[in-house]
Amino acid sequence: MTTHPSRRAVLRVGGAGLLGLGYPQLHEAAASPSAARRATAKAVIFLHQWGGPGQHETFDPKPTAPDNVRGWFGATQTRLPGVIFGERIPRIAALADKFTVVRCLQHGMKNHNSAGYYSLTGVAPPTDDQRLRDTLELFPAYGSIVDRLAPAPRGVATFVSFPHVIADGSVTPGQHASFLGKAHNPLFVNQDPNRADFRLPELTLPDTLPVERLENRRDILRLIDEQSDLLETSLVARGLDETYQKAVAMLTSPRFKQAFDLSKEPQAVRDRYGRTTYGQSCLLARRAVEAGAKFVNVYYARSIGGFGQGWDYHGFRGEDTVGRLNELLPIADQTLPALLTDLEERGMLNDVMVVWVGEFGRTPRISSNGGRDHWPQCYSALIAGGGAKRGFVYGASDRLGAYPTLGQARPEDLAATMFAALGLDPEAEVRDKLNRPLPIARGKPIAEVFA
Repeated sequence: MTTHPSRRAVLRVGGAGLLGLGYPQLHEAAASPSAARRATAKAVIFLHQWGGPGQHETFDPKPTAPDNVRGWFGATQTRLPGVIFGERIPRIAALADKFTVVRCLQHGMKNHNSAGYYSLTGVAPPTDDQRLRDTLELFPAYGSIVDRLAPAPRGVATFVSFPHVIADGSVTPGQHASFLGKAHNPLFVNQDPNRADFRLPELTLPDTLPVERLENRRDILRLIDEQSDLLETSLVARGLDETYQKAVAMLTSPRFKQAFDLSKEPQAVRDRYGRTTYGQSCLLARRAVEAGAKFVNVYYARSIGGFGQGWDYHGFRGEDTVGRLNELLPIADQTLPALLTDLEERGMLNDVMVVWVGEFGRTPRISSNGGRDHWPQCYSALIAGGGAKRGFVYGASDRLGAYPTLGQARPEDLAATMFAALGLDPEAEVRDKLNRPLPIARGKPIAEVFA
């Protein structure tokens, strides 16, 4: 029979670290008014569209623009008078009265790794360089900030991410805790939730290992080494040398483990999300926040380039741009409405903010290669639930979808908006390796987004 550590044993292993905030966190929390800020959301699901979806094909079509701007598809009317979306996302359009669309996001990073880091942290990289490397000097992921300042109860991962580590050549920065330390890394599950054998790896105790041995750090590390699947699928487990007590509590929590058992979902619900990696990942995100997670990153694709691998539709190397979009757009159009509808039906949408965004948009004009290139000067995002207005469009672009003409928003403002929704003061500070105080967001919440 498999034996799990008792709650008392887990608490003994964890010590004060499992009982609440450590001293540095107490210092940071006390140094800011974040505790007094009214939260409008209990959790955020951050749907990162790796590669950069085009504004023309999604939330800001230009049907009256010239052919080389208008693109391959028409537009579809939403439930909002005068508001149109791309022709291939009619289900999303039918739910436009349930969310906010931001049509004026902009920044200056044209490379995937630098723009991706900006999108995942809200902090501009030191340089716009595709060779930007993941280092501990760069800023932490949003979820790591939340774990530092407002962690979930013990036994629950504050920050969860899946099912890929995204990269464009090298690993894209901004996916982990960086200088905050491994204690605040995500519970990262590098498995496909659409696979029949998908599961959260468990920390199990052999019959010959008594619970009391969990008090011995070396025995825990040896146990983890023997169960190598943990090391392959969980950044929490990889960081066990610093946070083994947190990992033990989390990976032996029945409630949280059950959230990763998709077999408990009705087949009709799984089918509604779509039997794709992305579809089942979004279903898993709903289950994770239902179990108490506070920030969930879902990455649409592992890499860019190659058919079906992401939203990077340059149209070169003989790729069929229309064929790629005919795969990407229907998946988005099935999964996002399923998630929003599911949250609404469960009475969760008011408490969970869903953010759908890529690292940039696509060029207004179709290139000579038959696709659209990178375009950070104007792109769109969707924000639903967690205090966001319903049936609202913030900002506008010019007739070509090239530059904002109304409204102003940058990744740092989107970061501040999410932190504010969770009740964190965007001006609250964390400290880097040199003990320098740094604000968790460099922008301001987009006030117009909140109801």
